[in-house]
Amino acid sequence: MNERLHSVLAQRGVSPESLAELCEVDPKTVGRWLGGRLPHPRHRFSVAQHLRVEETFLWPAPHPRAGRPGTGLGAELVGTYQNRASVPRDTWLSLLRESRQQIGVLVFSGTFFAQSNPHVAKMLAERAAGGVRVRLCFGDPTGTAVAIRGREEGIGDTLAAKIRASLTYYRALLSEAGCEVRLHNTTLYTSLFRYDDDMLINPHVWGRPASANPLLHLRRADATGWFDNYAQSFDAVWAAARPWTSDQEGTGTHGQN
Repeated sequence: MNERLHSVLAQRGVSPESLAELCEVDPKTVGRWLGGRLPHPRHRFSVAQHLRVEETFLWPAPHPRAGRPGTGLGAELVGTYQNRASVPRDTWLSLLRESRQQIGVLVFSGTFFAQSNPHVAKMLAERAAGGVRVRLCFGDPTGTAVAIRGREEGIGDTLAAKIRASLTYYRALLSEAGCEVRLHNTTLYTSLFRYDDDMLINPHVWGRPASANPLLHLRRADATGWFDNYAQSFDAVWAAARPWTSDQEGTGTHGQN
């Protein structure tokens, strides 16, 4: 069953019959798509266009087998986006909902992560209750790395204030089993968002906010690819970060980073 197609249709309020009419196919054909059959390329394009979602999100490339042609770095690249804002909101939500093992977030402030989804803390708590390990790692607002990044972006102490504001969204998670929030003091070259074997990579360009920079969608193929390198960097930063408690930081102004 194509759960992602089912989910997007429900979110958009589009019935299978309506989708069939839009794509000029028989409703039984849409039924087969929902059942897991891969549509013809022109139909995949049409469905994605009508539902306003990435085609590769609805029909991800199959995981290549280790040791066979097509494995390695390039095989892990599912899609690219000109900037973070161009990633469909449904992509963020569906990846979160469908996680079964772990969710990891590594950012400086990540205010967009909560502001674009007011129920993010509740959703993360629900995933944790289902056995998913949730790790959220934000920049330490008192650390040197945040101060340097603020100067590079030309916003001074604003970044530290944005981090404090972002943390307020996650206070409720501190008491949830399976959820951890930490603060890092690391030079952050890339913001990372991991959902099991999917990862969204948001590289940082000097002097520009993360939201204005490109984003790559990776899916793990084997232990020799980009995915594991980024996953290992997440684990290294996480190991050196300090646990956050809600009484450590005050609140600040909300913003985007």
